[in-house]
Amino acid sequence: MKENSRVSNGHEIYYQPKDIWVGDIMPYGKDGKFYIYHQRDTRNPGPFGEPFGWALATTENFIEYEDFGESLLRGSDDERDQFIYAGSVFEADGKIHAFYTGYNREFLKEGKTSQVLLHAESDDFVHWTKSEKALELEPQEGYDIRNWRDPFVVWDDEKEEYLLILGARKGQDKHLQTGRLVKFTSKDLKDWKFGGDFWAPGLYTMFEMPELFKIGDWWYLVYSEYSDGNKILYRMSQSLEGPWIKPKDEAFDGRAYYAGRTAFDGKRRVLFGWVPTKDQDDDMNNYLWGGTFVPHEVYQREDFTLGVKPIDEVWEVFTDKKELENVEILTVDTREEVVLVEDSGKFFSLETTISFDENLSDFSLRFYKNLETDESYEFRFNLDESYLSFDKNPCYPWFQYMDKGLRRPLDLKAGNSYTIKVIVDDNIMTLYIDGVALNVRVYNQFGSAISLTATNGCLLARDINFSNRIVK
Repeated sequence: MKENSRVSNGHEIYYQPKDIWVGDIMPYGKDGKFYIYHQRDTRNPGPFGEPFGWALATTENFIEYEDFGESLLRGSDDERDQFIYAGSVFEADGKIHAFYTGYNREFLKEGKTSQVLLHAESDDFVHWTKSEKALELEPQEGYDIRNWRDPFVVWDDEKEEYLLILGARKGQDKHLQTGRLVKFTSKDLKDWKFGGDFWAPGLYTMFEMPELFKIGDWWYLVYSEYSDGNKILYRMSQSLEGPWIKPKDEAFDGRAYYAGRTAFDGKRRVLFGWVPTKDQDDDMNNYLWGGTFVPHEVYQREDFTLGVKPIDEVWEVFTDKKELENVEILTVDTREEVVLVEDSGKFFSLETTISFDENLSDFSLRFYKNLETDESYEFRFNLDESYLSFDKNPCYPWFQYMDKGLRRPLDLKAGNSYTIKVIVDDNIMTLYIDGVALNVRVYNQFGSAISLTATNGCLLARDINFSNRIVK
């Protein structure tokens, strides 16, 4: 058992061990505790530079973590699990099982299959015994031998058998949108039968991190893809046989939140994704693999689609919340702005409930604003076109921030009230509204003010509270 860990890499709230970039997470929940198996990249010299296994941290509140270091150990450089890629953890027959992807980057050069499915067992969640042989679940004829990974196992009550799904690709051309999920079934977790495609929608070049879970009568299929929007998406069905229905808003977050899976601890379901860093820590650059773990609590809406909200304990870590005066902005044909906070600091929360009239075309929240130069980051709520976006403002000369994928559908109605919650943890900003989340990574802190804008109508912001004090 190792040290309790909370603070890392400049973050006071979200989890990222010092000098580590958190990769894919394989969560498991039980009796109020979450077991967070995850990949730790050292960026030496870059992502995937040094091989890794699965590290383990546990938490009950997402504020305090118990760090166990590497739990499922990687193999040597000439073994099939030189890297331990993603998989899943579950309990069955009195044992804790891990089904995972073994990867060796040298094997492909030697003409060998580079990704194989492997298995290990544990009695205590910490120490693992690897099965001696690879599962006989190798890429089937016609499938890409380089992309066969991220297995997830679920018990099928109706058929009384285990169902294993994983990400795969048909053919060898990685540019074609032949990504699909394939399935195996087993009665005993030992003998597996290939069942062909589980879902092949023709939408992506590849699937990653698939997961199945059920709430009430609905099954949810969660997955990540990197050829369209590079986001965590989901589908829903009342049968494991499908069809898999696309909700209007199919994502949980934006581009800066990837490779998440959920876990249920008996009380709540939590999504475990990571916010990537950007190349050379530059706003203008693209994202790198790995970053900081940020949790969302997942809930089922009345229409059975899924929404997300902050973890209660994460939100409540901010103390001494200061109530601010209500703000009403009324304008006919201009954009007007009110400064809410002049010195926010780098770790803070902001909450407000907003309502607006039918004339308002957009409103925004601006953070890290410099009151002299007017530079800031901005979450903008475009009411005419029904979306939430993030960018630098002003954005001149265009462009000032690589914002691809930082737009979320959001259909707000005049006359209704909506609560907005924002958490800022140094260079990560997380915004929640009406079950929609948007994470962003920023590197330039132009100033320290927070302001509210409104354009072409009337906006009322009430119940505004702000805190930059964290419970120690």
